[in-house]
Amino acid sequence: MKHLERALDGQNQGWKYFLVFFISLIIGQTIGAIPLVIVIAINAYKNGGMPVKPENIADLSAYGIDSNFGLVLMVIPFLVSLIIAVLLIKAFHKRTYMAVINGGTSFRFNRFFVGFVLWAIISIVILFGDIAMNPDNFEFRFNLSSFIPLVLISFLLIPFQAATEEFLFRGYLAQGVAAWTKRRLLVIVIPSLFFALMHGLNPEVGEFGFWSVMPMYFMFGVVFAVVATLDDGIELAIGLHAANNVFSSIFITTKSSVLQTPAMFFQKEVDPFRDTWILLFASAICITFLAHKFKWDFKVLLSKVEVDETEQQSNVEVVETIEPVESQ
Repeated sequence: MKHLERALDGQNQGWKYFLVFFISLIIGQTIGAIPLVIVIAINAYKNGGMPVKPENIADLSAYGIDSNFGLVLMVIPFLVSLIIAVLLIKAFHKRTYMAVINGGTSFRFNRFFVGFVLWAIISIVILFGDIAMNPDNFEFRFNLSSFIPLVLISFLLIPFQAATEEFLFRGYLAQGVAAWTKRRLLVIVIPSLFFALMHGLNPEVGEFGFWSVMPMYFMFGVVFAVVATLDDGIELAIGLHAANNVFSSIFITTKSSVLQTPAMFFQKEVDPFRDTWILLFASAICITFLAHKFKWDFKVLLSKVEVDETEQQSNVEVVETIEPVESQ
């Protein structure tokens, strides 16, 4: 194990984490939202004033913005936040972005693709199973001219949005919690709580209530954290997260969804309690499959985060003493 242990370097002062999160998330999201604000202002000027505030704040079509273009504008703040976070972590912690991802030097693309494909398959099975059982709750809205750009934008940009959240929570914050507490269970729980709270302003929360939606966000966080902890890196978690968001963008949307896209299906009624139980079942299948494939040992979750003594010794320079050879 080396992803969490990489943080045991004495560079984990609390003020550093506060500044990195504040600057990358708050300031980064604010700077990244400038293009969106400009586009809204231009459209308002053309239309003679601001429209009535939409019921769903994520519905940019209310401001005259094309849904696909709106999706691009919504991803930009995450790209800005990711860039800022990488730069600040390098400056404050002397840690590279790869050290935050898996403690190593190379990105495990095979892990990312396994996670992406697995969650995509699970999501497709759940969606079409739900459509088969509740056909009246879904409206088919396929439009080829808008669907093709949507697919391209979703696959090209949304993984960066998912990577930003995984980098900050399952990567960076998880390493901080590991350094402070040395407990992997807390590495799973604490970042998941912050991850859920970060989504507290999503329109779904306003529609269904805090306590109806937060368990689902928290559960997503726990699943991603368990996967990252067992796999010693966040590539699988990025793949799972990206697949979930790409799938939602392309296939299904609702009136309260944060992703207001020209998706293939529109779901009329949403039951967050039912969806939470479905997510729990799907997550169990997902983790079981990954554990079998990658031979995970669940006992790791109960172990402390500490540097292996043999690994420490390998980093210590050993000076060999060579006896001089007497001349004949």
